[in-house]
Amino acid sequence: MKFVIITGMSGAGKTQAMRFFEDMGYFCIDNMPPGLIPKLLEMYNTMGRDDSKVALVIDVRVGEMIGELIEQVKSIRAQGHGCDILFLDASDEVLVKRYKETRRIHPLNLDGGLVDSIEYERSIMKQLHDISDLVIDTSSLTLRELYDKLKNVYISGNDFSNMYIHVMAFGFKYGAPLDADLVFDVRCFPNPFYVDELRFKTGNNKEVSDYVMKFQESRDFMDKLEDMMQFLIPLYVKEGKTTLTIAIGCTGGKHRSVTMANLMTEYIKKLGYNANCVYRDINKE
Repeated sequence: MKFVIITGMSGAGKTQAMRFFEDMGYFCIDNMPPGLIPKLLEMYNTMGRDDSKVALVIDVRVGEMIGELIEQVKSIRAQGHGCDILFLDASDEVLVKRYKETRRIHPLNLDGGLVDSIEYERSIMKQLHDISDLVIDTSSLTLRELYDKLKNVYISGNDFSNMYIHVMAFGFKYGAPLDADLVFDVRCFPNPFYVDELRFKTGNNKEVSDYVMKFQESRDFMDKLEDMMQFLIPLYVKEGKTTLTIAIGCTGGKHRSVTMANLMTEYIKKLGYNANCVYRDINKE
């Protein structure tokens, strides 16, 4: 049997993760006391279902029983079954914001209020966090990005990376992006804007991207940028960074930046990281 224990901070996305596993054919149980795991195993053994996939959401809602979970995981593994602990986390600031938006009450609901409840829950969950097989910080993830991460590990079988990379094409005439970690200026390369048949197209059109990349300096730039990303991204991962925004800018954000942002996004995906491409200014006049 294959078990996935979904745990983590309240408000970090455990319900959404459970829905993903339901869609993947897992039998899912929410808020299950750890002490019932042996009964569940016994039931499946009686049925002769050793090929089953089970996802259990177990978190601070079970109270003091959360302390039993680690021993139950050891027991599952000792019986020859696979068991991953998936821990979903988020920053305190994001958790507070999510609770304010949904107007839900924190499971602990301490007299000190929401912030105290989150801090106390984090202290309770620290041991589970430290031994988890996967820790995903959902602070800056959309639901689609969370599903992509889970799919990458549990369907594609790829090594897990908690790094999500945004590649942004932008126009300097509209200002540099405030949230960029790395900014690259490609205004030094020939501009398709001055080619009549290309002016009103974008880097998403093949004829524009072919024009941009037909110059040796453009190809040399991409080669050097790829080498830099291959060197830098693992360092960011090692440091614990979970999101990285790479901004590539030209004058208007339509031709050169779009072409090179597309190429960089594909290269980053080939390196095994989750990446998406955003065209900030492509529809501006």
